[in-house]
Amino acid sequence: MIETTNEHIKSIIALLPETPGVYQYFDKEGKIIYVGKAKNLKRRVSSYFNKNHDSVKTNVLVRNIRDLKYIVVNSEEDALHLENSLIKEYKPRYNVLLKDDKTYPWITVRNEHYPRVFLTRNVIKDGSKYYGPYANVHLAKTVLELIRALYPIRTCPHALTPENIQKKKFKVCLQYHIKNCKGACEGFEDEETYSEYISQIKQILNGNIHQLSEHLLKEMAKLSENLKFEEAQILKEKYLLLEKYRAKSVIVSTTIHNIDIFSYAEDEDAAFINYMHVRNGSIVQSFTIEYKKRIDEVKEEILALGIVELRTRFKSLSHEIIVPFLPDLEFKDAAFIVPQRGDKRKLLEISEQNVKQYKIDKLKQNEKLNPEHRSMKLLKEIQKELCMNTPPLHIECFDNSNIQGSDAVAACIVFKMGKPAKSEYRKYNIKTVVGPDDYASMKEVVRRRYQRLIREELPLPDLIIADGGKGQMEIIREVIEDELHLEIPIAGLVKNERHRTSELLFGFPPKAIGIKIHSQLFRLLEQIQSEVHRFAITFHKEKRSKRQTASAFDQIKGIGDKTKTTLLKEFKSLKRIKEAQFEEIAAVIGNAKARIIVENFHPSEADKTNIEEYK
Repeated sequence: MIETTNEHIKSIIALLPETPGVYQYFDKEGKIIYVGKAKNLKRRVSSYFNKNHDSVKTNVLVRNIRDLKYIVVNSEEDALHLENSLIKEYKPRYNVLLKDDKTYPWITVRNEHYPRVFLTRNVIKDGSKYYGPYANVHLAKTVLELIRALYPIRTCPHALTPENIQKKKFKVCLQYHIKNCKGACEGFEDEETYSEYISQIKQILNGNIHQLSEHLLKEMAKLSENLKFEEAQILKEKYLLLEKYRAKSVIVSTTIHNIDIFSYAEDEDAAFINYMHVRNGSIVQSFTIEYKKRIDEVKEEILALGIVELRTRFKSLSHEIIVPFLPDLEFKDAAFIVPQRGDKRKLLEISEQNVKQYKIDKLKQNEKLNPEHRSMKLLKEIQKELCMNTPPLHIECFDNSNIQGSDAVAACIVFKMGKPAKSEYRKYNIKTVVGPDDYASMKEVVRRRYQRLIREELPLPDLIIADGGKGQMEIIREVIEDELHLEIPIAGLVKNERHRTSELLFGFPPKAIGIKIHSQLFRLLEQIQSEVHRFAITFHKEKRSKRQTASAFDQIKGIGDKTKTTLLKEFKSLKRIKEAQFEEIAAVIGNAKARIIVENFHPSEADKTNIEEYK
């Protein structure tokens, strides 16, 4: 069956033209599983079948292809538009899919007598003017509120034709009485004055706020000169409203007009494209879309797809398009620019900030809905960097702590799903090593740890990390592989001269794995190393403190373990016991034992006086 399919596809490829077009791949059920565009159909389609691909997803796609069809078009631009339409229509399994394709709000100026201005999601070809679409309803409503605060336009649905007005078919409503409308329905307002309102509203919707503000200032000055102060005050209020609204928009440059800006960001599973439109020096539109990646599409192709989608959605005809890199696309009537400096570069940086923020927000949202998503992503990164078969869901890390061999201890911490599992942390007193020998101490602890796990049939870790370099790694390897015959990957975390995590070592002989210092993966490794060091040091301090306290009390006759415990519980440390007054100690353990404690810890002259008084 597969051989027959291969022959069938080869016969089609042999006849493919070397022209622009769109190709469609079908599975065994006759369903479209992939749609692609090509400058050269024959060369592009052949590339799928004449080699093995690095991408597993692409290999899976090719294995599922049972038939192919193609459509020849005149240009690559036509191919891109057709590809975009087919993907939206059929939603093929292996194509990038636009995740959010709902209908967006527009503001329409209705094609009618005394035009209404309102919000709509349905674009109808009836001669009305549509502005948008807006990224969210709140923004569109804010613009509408500004317009209605500035101009007394009607909101009623009546057909205000001259004939209907003349026949007195309608009566004024509440909006007239609260002065939001001038009563055009009863002929109280002429259509010429109303048309002037609509003309100015269109300027606002087109982003020409600066020109309208200047016009209002001139009219206000004329009215003031003619001593029409009340009318001038009304225009002043409108002017201030406009300026307040304009202050919220981003003013870029008075020399930049009618251009599109696109920026791009991606992660392992998704691609994000931000679109901004600049009109008359202001950013008047900004919107970000997300594509779900299916196979390893290159960013140039995804950006091209997004440009076509967004320019179509926002009905943009700009002749200048700013991009971070050249997309896999050409337009006859528009030029792509990758700016290096100046205002256009600043515009691109604003767009890039928006797309990065959108990506961060989506990540936070995913983490909120699925707390394990971020952890699993980091563990998969470790798996990829260390070429492991599975993600290290269970990680254990070891560290030693001693001062010139005294009070030698070791610690093992456990991370599960990228989070500390503190209930599984373990402390170890070094039993078989005499003197400062970190390697021998590490060998003892690792042996004790995993012999016990094997004996008790407890889960073994997916990855062992040594807080140290090549020597520590080799010691662990000798125990794990040579003695216990286990197959567990071993890594090492090395610190720099400032005692901070600097690199991850892996393999034998160990080699440094390049990880970006500010990446989330590096922060996770840094957290593991800091945690094991903290745990080991804390245990070492506890042991040293107990030893010092015990040896100080052991020299005092008449003071037993119960008294020691009572004093430490009250005063917290040996130092505080030594500094305490006789009365304070006596209040805890009585006069007789307090006298013994104070006399052995060299009391001051004042303390001796107090002792004599108590005698």
